Amino acid sequence: MSNARKLADNLPTEGSLSGRNLIINGAMQVAQRGTSAATSDGTEGYKTLDRWYILYSSGAGGAATMSQDTTVPNTSFANSLKLDVTTADTSIDANHAITLQYRFEAQDIANSGWDYTNSNSNMSVSFWARSVKAGTYCVFFLTQDGTSKGLVQEYTLAANTWKFVTLTFKGDSGISFADDNGHGLTVGWTLVAGSNRHENVTAGTWITTATGNNQGRYATSNQVNFFDSTSNDFYLTGVQMEVGPQSTPFEHEPVGVTLSKCQRYTHIIGDTQYQAIGIGTMYTATNGIFYVHTPVPMRSTPSISKTVDGNNVWLQSYVGASGLNTNVTPQLGENSTNGRQNNFRIYVPSSNNSTTAGYSSWNQVMPNASFIFSAEL
Repeated sequence: MSNARKLADNLPTEGSLSGRNLIINGAMQVAQRGTSAATSDGTEGYKTLDRWYILYSSGAGGAATMSQDTTVPNTSFANSLKLDVTTADTSIDANHAITLQYRFEAQDIANSGWDYTNSNSNMSVSFWARSVKAGTYCVFFLTQDGTSKGLVQEYTLAANTWKFVTLTFKGDSGISFADDNGHGLTVGWTLVAGSNRHENVTAGTWITTATGNNQGRYATSNQVNFFDSTSNDFYLTGVQMEVGPQSTPFEHEPVGVTLSKCQRYTHIIGDTQYQAIGIGTMYTATNGIFYVHTPVPMRSTPSISKTVDGNNVWLQSYVGASGLNTNVTPQLGENSTNGRQNNFRIYVPSSNNSTTAGYSSWNQVMPNASFIFSAEL
């Protein structure tokens, strides 16, 4: 067989040639929140790498450091996601689970080209994974629209060895996805699963997960306990999800393109240096307003929050040479709607000592602090 024929056999057979990877940041390039963070029950969520969520279910024990790492399977990739166990848990409660998740908008699945109610139509998931802990791991689909259903597939890892994994997830007549920006599908990489999290699960078979112990079926009974030792680490990169019965070569894209996609869900203003927010106006003598135009429209009206520097402040707001460095609590005011969530008025009480209503102000985020817009799922 010629080399040209071999390449042709691995081309997409369904969907578009470009934009076929439904996963954003599958090469682990973008980490707006920072490159390392501690995770445990109570400190779960979107921690480091954009679009990647770690969930501790039902008070699951154990803790880990989640980080952007440079350990990679080959020179096609520069980064990976790393989980390093810092507190072990060898006694797993029946309802406990720890999963690394990617959460999709429903409309991205509804418009993907996947004939998801047809059991002969497939979605392929491929990735590179590595762990100190050898054994069987699981990847799951969990639908969020209509009747909640789940499908689990298995893969195996040898210790300290990168493996390229390809898995296929078939459609099912009982699933549905709304054409909206709500949470439609979770795809997860299971690290821990108690007995209720794999009860009655058969790899490759859809199961209804709407009530009781069926809620959150993440694995089969073969799933390893990745959190059983502080010696354990887990790496993931090159994650691709695409319509069709076979995986295709990873769709690399410039980091600027990936960042722009991530900013639909999170936009962070902050760095090790001052970061300008924008011109504002004094609403009263002490309370200010400033305006933010995000790089892309966000998924929905975001929540806003801030982190502080070593002096417990985040905002520098001045009128001319007079003003304050403060830890005021910002409030979200008017914003655009109808899919154009990228213009925001921010109200900041007590942002100045005493000036004059109507005066212009200039505003900056302090070094090593941040101002966060989040419209995550």
